[in-house]
Amino acid sequence: MAAAVADVQAFPFQMPRGKTLMTSDDALDQFRHIARERAFGRHVGSDRLIQAGLDALIAGVESPSLAMLAGLLRSEEPEAPELFDQVLEELGLLFHAPAEPRAAKWALAYWIAGQIADGSLDPAAGTHLIWADIAYDLGYPEELQPLVQCAHDLDSWEESWGVSVEELNGEAVEAAKQFLSRRSAAEAGD
Repeated sequence: MAAAVADVQAFPFQMPRGKTLMTSDDALDQFRHIARERAFGRHVGSDRLIQAGLDALIAGVESPSLAMLAGLLRSEEPEAPELFDQVLEELGLLFHAPAEPRAAKWALAYWIAGQIADGSLDPAAGTHLIWADIAYDLGYPEELQPLVQCAHDLDSWEESWGVSVEELNGEAVEAAKQFLSRRSAAEAGD
């Protein structure tokens, strides 16, 4: 018992194994991601905003208001959204979704597809969001049909199909990449 206590006292701040420290680029990416979530109307709790501030501060990101955001106490959580936006502005990361509802839905679809394609969002979760939250509101446009089909397949998958979930996830990633490439091709043609 005494040896265990000595070990705890000798290394009181030891990092958990398997965890890596966040870089400043990672922290800024986290800020961008949360900014988009909020701009697209997703609820982001004050605890996440404060944690993002703390992560950024530890990673060496500098901003006049960052330490205030990172140091908010539980009783001060209502101040977090305003401080988070202030930090975003100071870092030049403020994001506004398009004001027109259809354009905002399309922007959300591209953002989600980008996350599916880069592996930062589970394909089943991402395609389900596109199916349930975007395609319906846009009247199920042809451009989203491959992603909607992937969502349907992943949602109703059964082992008896003779295809693995991993294969269906791969199809969803490919559908997201195709969706994004058609946008890039269309923009290049403008």
